Amino acid sequence: MAASDEAGVVERIGFSISTVVERWMPSPFVFAILLTYFVFAAGLIATGSGAVELLEFWYGGFWAFLGFSMQMVLILMTGFVIAYHPRVNALLQRLAEVPNSGAQAAAFVGFISMSLAWVHWGFSLIMGAIFAREMGKVAHRKGIDVHYPLLAVAGYMGLGLTWHWGISGSAPLQLTDANNIGEGTGFDFLTSTVPAVETIFHPYALTLTALSIVFASAMLYVLAPSGSRAKGITHYVDEAELFGAAADGGRAPDDAAADGGRAPDDAAADGGTDAAEAADPIDEPPADVDDVPAERLNNSRVLGGLIALSGVAVVAYQFLGQGLGAFTLNAVNFGFLFAGLLIYQRPAYYRDRFNDAAGAAAGIVLLFPFFAGIQGIMADSGLALLLAEALLDVSTAATYPVIAWVVGAVANVFVPSGGGEWLVIGPSVLQAAESLGVPYGQATIAYAVGDAHTNLLNPFWALPLLAITEVKAREMFGYAIAMLLALIPFLAIALYAVPY
Repeated sequence: MAASDEAGVVERIGFSISTVVERWMPSPFVFAILLTYFVFAAGLIATGSGAVELLEFWYGGFWAFLGFSMQMVLILMTGFVIAYHPRVNALLQRLAEVPNSGAQAAAFVGFISMSLAWVHWGFSLIMGAIFAREMGKVAHRKGIDVHYPLLAVAGYMGLGLTWHWGISGSAPLQLTDANNIGEGTGFDFLTSTVPAVETIFHPYALTLTALSIVFASAMLYVLAPSGSRAKGITHYVDEAELFGAAADGGRAPDDAAADGGRAPDDAAADGGTDAAEAADPIDEPPADVDDVPAERLNNSRVLGGLIALSGVAVVAYQFLGQGLGAFTLNAVNFGFLFAGLLIYQRPAYYRDRFNDAAGAAAGIVLLFPFFAGIQGIMADSGLALLLAEALLDVSTAATYPVIAWVVGAVANVFVPSGGGEWLVIGPSVLQAAESLGVPYGQATIAYAVGDAHTNLLNPFWALPLLAITEVKAREMFGYAIAMLLALIPFLAIALYAVPY
């Protein structure tokens, strides 16, 4: 029977959306440029600001969050480095053998990606991309009908749903830092920090996370195309590159630099367990190290191990003294930085892996100033507050979590920086919550849900994944948008019904 006859309603809808988006969606960079024009025009119409004034806001916004940009790049790169460790990569290859159908493969990749995102969004993004690629290769070898762009969406679902509710979530972590609240900040009305036990580790957030992972995994399962609709990995990546003797699991470095980046040719990404294990930096010394004192220092496990253990000890000390209150963005970055050094051990080898990771961050480095410029227009012209306050004004105590979700979702389309948005809109969100008697923790998590949700519409954070999987944004974002739409009724009901 033809695939079109066998396909269910959800599968047909997802396929139709994908077809339209693949025809019309521009590249992420062009998307950012078009969005800049749109926000500029909205600022002219809605705020009364002049064109020159808006251009000044745009220029000022380019440089407003350089420190935060570095935090975001570092959290991405530390996740990349750990995910590309040969033993971690080999584990993904073994896990890819588990599913027996294309639908199971999509659901499984999504489940792993969303679960990992709660721990570390950068780790989830890179590991989700690598896992999607490995799953595509295994499905091709086993003759399983799998739609590779949907696997890419599944690998991106951690960024599209659960990351901002977890321990690397920007908004919750910013509220744990005393430097971000009180006099001289936008949160000057807060008299104390909001600890992670009221946001990330509150039963409200944990329940939403668990329910969302289950629901989204089920939706990936029913969306999976079957038969002739399913286009496997070789439809998008040359088979000789994937399975040839010199296959490295990714495109050439020059191509990667032009398209958001991926790891260059190394054994850690070669797609084979044996090769990955052969390149394991813990078990085998680098082959090209000269036997001179300088190189012995560069590759000393003692030097790397001692500083790594020192970093881990500092993190442990922070948590012993502060408990869950130690979960801040800097603490998370610090912890993963030294965890990566602990598993690689050799300083020179760890440095080289960061060189690889820099390619994955290239697209973010290019696009982040443009989205920061958009944020400059929205923040300084008052456009962001007009938007947020218009939505918050129609909320009640019961509907407030749903409205806060919508505020976060709309803001994220224009400014895909969870922490950057929160600095601008967060004060209005929490002040409205206070006036309605809604706990700060509940308001923050509801907002964070929306901020993550519309990552399924904006391709900004998908740049590293696109480079690793070698699919184009327009090829995968049809299914990303289908997931976004499917999640709307579920999230609205969950945010309204789950008690805090």
